[in-house]
Amino acid sequence: MENPASTSISSPSTPPWNLERPFLTGRFHQEAKTTSRFADLKLDSLSGWQEKAIGCYDAAIQELIVIDDLLSALLGIEGRYISIKRVHGKEDEVSFQVDASMDLALQELAKRIFPLCESFLFINQFVESRSQFKKGLVNHAFAAALRALLLDYQAMVAQLEHQFRLGRLSIQGLWFYCQPMMGSMQALSAVTWKVSANDIAGSAVLNLLQSQAKAMAGDNAVRSLLEKMTQCASNAYLGILERWIYEGVIDDPYGEFFIAENKSLRKESLNQDYDTKYWRQRYSLKEGIPTFLANIAGMILTTGKYLNVMRECGHNVQLPVSETLKLMSFGSNHQYLESIKAAYDFSSSELLKLVLEKYDLMGKLRSIKHYLLLDQGDFLVHFMDIARDELSKKLDEISVEKLQSLLDVALRTTAAAADPCHEDLTCCVERMSLPKSLRALKDLVDSRTLTDINDQEEPMGITGLEAFSLSYKVRWPLSIVISWKSLSKYQLIFRFLFHCKHVERQLCGAWQVHQGVRSLNIRGTSISRSSLLCRAMLKFINSLLHYLTFEVLEPNWHIMHNRIQTAKSIDEVIQHHDFFLDKCLRECLLLLPQLLKKVEKLKLLCLQYAAAAQWLISSSIDPCKSEESSDSLIGSKKSKQCYGKTAKGAKLTTSNLAVTESILKFEKEFNSELQSLGPILCKSSQAEPYLTHLAQWILGIEMTNRF
Repeated sequence: MENPASTSISSPSTPPWNLERPFLTGRFHQEAKTTSRFADLKLDSLSGWQEKAIGCYDAAIQELIVIDDLLSALLGIEGRYISIKRVHGKEDEVSFQVDASMDLALQELAKRIFPLCESFLFINQFVESRSQFKKGLVNHAFAAALRALLLDYQAMVAQLEHQFRLGRLSIQGLWFYCQPMMGSMQALSAVTWKVSANDIAGSAVLNLLQSQAKAMAGDNAVRSLLEKMTQCASNAYLGILERWIYEGVIDDPYGEFFIAENKSLRKESLNQDYDTKYWRQRYSLKEGIPTFLANIAGMILTTGKYLNVMRECGHNVQLPVSETLKLMSFGSNHQYLESIKAAYDFSSSELLKLVLEKYDLMGKLRSIKHYLLLDQGDFLVHFMDIARDELSKKLDEISVEKLQSLLDVALRTTAAAADPCHEDLTCCVERMSLPKSLRALKDLVDSRTLTDINDQEEPMGITGLEAFSLSYKVRWPLSIVISWKSLSKYQLIFRFLFHCKHVERQLCGAWQVHQGVRSLNIRGTSISRSSLLCRAMLKFINSLLHYLTFEVLEPNWHIMHNRIQTAKSIDEVIQHHDFFLDKCLRECLLLLPQLLKKVEKLKLLCLQYAAAAQWLISSSIDPCKSEESSDSLIGSKKSKQCYGKTAKGAKLTTSNLAVTESILKFEKEFNSELQSLGPILCKSSQAEPYLTHLAQWILGIEMTNRF
């Protein structure tokens, strides 16, 4: 028997299983095989070997026959005395068996080589099955890498066969040269078996290869081979990733990419969908993110989303990709992270520049502030004057078209006409009261608060004054920031402010009625008491409006404005804008049901008193009783004329008990509600410090300190 070293193909110090090369070897060249493996062997004793059991031959002859069969088995071909057995019902599982009459030493050496034969056979079957189109690009790339490796493997077997034909290869030499490749082939076989058994594709294959490579950290040769396979398989995946982060296009025919596109969602839905599903769900992350991209998956998603927004705007921008930025691999140098970060920075800055400069986001937000947050209220005063009759009607009787025409008149005849965006302002009439509308804010209201809001009674027969609201036309791409959800929050704040303004106007009308009788001697009369009550109510509503505008809306607006100026991405702008609206809603008491309920009760008392103020005063003055009209308006010219005529020499009626009782009743209820508001405000201010200012404005510093 020859020594393995004497029959070497190449120096043992440089085995053919060379892992420094792209695959296993790279030194062998296949040669054309002869028709017979024993054509050059002049062994007369082999004549008639096909009819005999292998045990009938001498050990030396058996070795030659076994080597010939093993060389065939290494390529998945059955020999005369080595057969392939497939497991019944499991076509992928095979085993090699030897003739029982074979020499035991030869059987043992052959069985040691069988795992390599089985690995080759399984890997070869895997390559054929995973090359189908439906298996996906990653499987195609993985199979192509395995196919190249198997060609290298077959070249090595061909060289071993060549050495055997020259009489330079013993079975120990064959085992010697098979050992280095044994671990690598078995590792690849294990990976391919898991891929086939679980029928995985895409990122799952990459994750499996990467995890197997890490698990083989103790075997440097196998680990290097698995890492090389991972890089080859990932090339197709990185190609999909490149198109997404550089062009914003998902080129994923087999659904392997970890970003999904919902084509049913259109950008127009941002003006109709409260949950802004388009921005959050048009492109979304799927399960099965590659582990080497898991930490930056969100950045990758955002990068492509930004590029898509610009493409939807007709603004085609593509990152100038240099050779240093291409995603060639995801090696340990983490260069791919730098490439992705560069693409994100580019798309983020370009979109932010587009929205802020070309589409003037801040100008649109400033215009919304003028109208929906009543920053410039001159148009509103004029509108409330000319639309008073229409707004006083029940919901079913209101004409939205008429309100819109009146709003257009108010906008054209006031300072709002200079605003180029005023044409985007429209009016609408909600079908429910403000407390009920708050129930839609489930993203802001917790379960306990939502229960409190639901428990509030729905006022019967609300009018346009409680249901009137303004809306605003926002076009793409600004609708990403100013979505329907954001506009709904603006409208809730507007309705609260609008109704407070209405209460203030009514009380001002009542105050004018009191001012009409100032020249009379009203000291000690019910009119004097009514005047004090009217002043207290005006102080309450003015303090509330001052708090809402100067303590909440204006400071928060400036904070948001400054933050947007320093934002680095459109997502930061959305975050700052949403934070501004949520903070304003809470600080405007709209998300504090207990306080809101008290304020609404006080406003209702103010309106009831303002409606009765003319009757209270006219009932206290004899000359005006006959001229009183039941449907006269507060602060009307008729009332002023009446009071003007009776300003001199008129007698005040002080014995009218009904008037006095009515005033006392209003005063008692108002003071009671105001007193009960104090403890609630002071208690709430412990958790919400901003309410301290409201308590001081409404109750006064001394009263606040008392609570």
